[in-house]
Amino acid sequence: MNIFIDGAEGTTGLQLEQKLSALDGINLMKLGDDRRKDINARREYLNGSDAAFLCLPDAAAREAVSLVNNPKTVIIDASTAHRTAYGWAYGFPELSEEHYRAAAESNRISVPGCHASGFNALVYPLIKAGIVDRSERLTCTSLTGYSGGGKAMIADYENGDNPRRGARPYALGLTHKHLPEMRHVCGLEHPPIFQPIVTDVRQGMLVSVPLAKNAELIWETLNRHYGGNISVMPLNVCDALGMEEMNGNDGMEIFVFGGTNQTLLTARFDNLGKGAAGAAVQCLKIRRGIQ
Repeated sequence: MNIFIDGAEGTTGLQLEQKLSALDGINLMKLGDDRRKDINARREYLNGSDAAFLCLPDAAAREAVSLVNNPKTVIIDASTAHRTAYGWAYGFPELSEEHYRAAAESNRISVPGCHASGFNALVYPLIKAGIVDRSERLTCTSLTGYSGGGKAMIADYENGDNPRRGARPYALGLTHKHLPEMRHVCGLEHPPIFQPIVTDVRQGMLVSVPLAKNAELIWETLNRHYGGNISVMPLNVCDALGMEEMNGNDGMEIFVFGGTNQTLLTARFDNLGKGAAGAAVQCLKIRRGIQ
């Protein structure tokens, strides 16, 4: 199978290359540094591939899609550009049978955002079960490793005489780019009030949603809904969580804490795994029937 990564030099692209290289039957088509921004070379490789991964800024991702005229090329887009777009499958197959089937059948698959992956994993099943109403005004906090910010942020934290230290809340204007897919996928009438926080941990993610609802009922609902790649941990299993325990793993753990009238939900995963490259490779495997 011929695979092309458009944007292979970025953080997600490098992770993708590593993960794809470990699979049998994969031929990675690589453009040299002198040709990777050549639009004609990119068009040739995009159309000559069985599947193309887009690890690009939104505008460049849209341009890449416009270059593809081969109906057999599967495009798996890791950018924000197509996550709520008509005709694109949302690449989170565990959410429902419909999501799995869309990923298995579509030639246009959008990889979820990292923060949105945690939020949607926690909230979507509760909306579907009628425990959370679509009109509710939800809140969400997300701790993330700095590698999710790409090369520039990695350099800020790791290089120079004064690397950044400590946690930094950001997107304080409440317009984070993952909000549209959080609202769209869960069918919410209002976007959640979302507080992302980048930490000085390189990788790892904890996405939390508090609810004024019965914890046992929520745990039972999530435990029924998921299996396989997403693990629902025992109710109130611990009193503290680390961010890094899922690093290097492409799955997700869901925790439910609380009692009769209060619940705290938390999803733990690798922001470069299930939050990025791992999810993209999972979509390829489902679409192409790779074991």
